[in-house]
Order: sequence, then structure tokens, then C-alpha cells
Amino acid sequence: MLSVETRHAVDPASAKGLDTEGLRSNFHAGGLFAAGEIRLVYTHYDRMILGGAVPAGGSLVLDEVKECGTASVLDRREMAVVNIGETGTVNEHRLEKGDVLYLGLGSGPVTFGGQGRFYILSTPAHKALPSRLVTLAEAKKLTLGAAETANHRTINQFVHPEVMESCQLVMGYTQFHGGSVWNTMPAHLHDRRMEAYLYFDMAPDARVFHFMGRPEETRHIVMANEEAVVSPPWSIHCGCGTGSYTFIWAMAGDNVDYRDQEPVAMDALR
Repeated sequence: MLSVETRHAVDPASAKGLDTEGLRSNFHAGGLFAAGEIRLVYTHYDRMILGGAVPAGGSLVLDEVKECGTASVLDRREMAVVNIGETGTVNEHRLEKGDVLYLGLGSGPVTFGGQGRFYILSTPAHKALPSRLVTLAEAKKLTLGAAETANHRTINQFVHPEVMESCQLVMGYTQFHGGSVWNTMPAHLHDRRMEAYLYFDMAPDARVFHFMGRPEETRHIVMANEEAVVSPPWSIHCGCGTGSYTFIWAMAGDNVDYRDQEPVAMDALR
């Protein structure tokens, strides 16, 4: 079973007038992982698709997505699939928890199997590149922050220029060291690229307070386990959790330069 929800772009002036329900209906994506289903969110931010597939021991096939306007989803797109559950398969590739499979343009239908919980990310592509399975051991690792500021973390880069080539999709996930709960702080902007986060590996009663908005007028969205949030190019994106968590980040836009960002000074946040 396939379901697709469309999210239109919102400009910063319009976002200023949104209440909690308005923020959540535009930027928050919950309920992505349902047994026996593929659930997608098609965004108008650089046409990124995000979603979940849970074969629950069976098999699910992702082929035509009408919102893409092509016979098969990867006819004009690339895709990254992250397994956040038990062992599963994607197009005959075996994925353990934390593994990432990149599928290039023209890879055909995508078949999910086993007990995996698969997080899907897809963006338009301009050329065909080789599909590749990237394990955590093969990811590029960048350690930032400190225990004293509660943001000691390791950034694992998978679909990234220093690991493998892609057209415009850049993705990885961040894991925290003991006692650290702040992500992406100090905050930054990157007006040339949008971003999406998926928060997971959270306790049922844990929450992450995800901060967004212009630096001078921040807002927040409360996130539970396995929920995603879409970050527009004009918005900061950072968060703080009530307990440990991992988050998958993915970007699309003008370039694949991970360092293309504008830092926001702490005294500029409001």
C-alpha cells in the first residue's frame, strides 16, 4: 500500500502567522512507519521526497509515484534508503541497522523486504550514478561539540562528496555521546539548500524540541520517535532532547558542499 502527502513551500513572512497546528501541518511529518505500507511526503522544497517503508516480513514495491510524473519513481530521481530497524533487504541488498543504500537514476522499482524499517529520501537527479551500499564503518566521521556544552556528537556522512558521488542529495546521521542532547547548535542557515531531519532511537516518552524559523524569530516543534521535520532554506534547524536520540539529516539544492552554510551568532537568536 502506497500513500503520498504533498507539502507546499511556505515563505518566512507567511510562517510568522502560523500557530502550533499550522507549523505542524506544514513542517512536521509523523506516522511515516506503518506495517505493510509505504508512506511518503512529497515536498516542494527542492522536490525532496521523504518517507518510510515497513515490509514487516513481507515485500513492498515502490514503483510509480504519480506526483513525480514518471512511470517509475527513479526514472528522473536518485534515492537513499536508511535502515533504522532490524535486518532487511532493498533490491536484494542486505541492510543491517544503520546501513545506507544509494540508488541512482534509472534503478527501476525499489523492493523492500525483511524486518527493516526503511527511511526513504529522494531528490531529482540529472545523471545516472552507480548504486552503492555504505555501512557505518565506511562513512566519513566528524566529531564536534563538547560534553561541557551538551553537544558532543559524531556526524556520520554517507551520501557525501568525500564518500561517494551523488547528483544533489547529501545525507548522513548524527549520534550523540553520553549526556549530550543538543544538535546543530550553534545554529546556521543555508539559503541554497533545504534540509530534513528524522529523529529516532528515542524512548517512547522522550521528546526533541526542534527549533526553526528566522534567527530573529525562532519557533519550535515538539518531535517524538521516528518523526521527521522539513526545514526550509530560510530557517535555522537545531534541537534539544529530553534524552538520547539519533537524527538523520538530508539536504538538497544548488550544491553538495556540506560546508556551504552561514553561521548564526548566539546573540542573534531570539
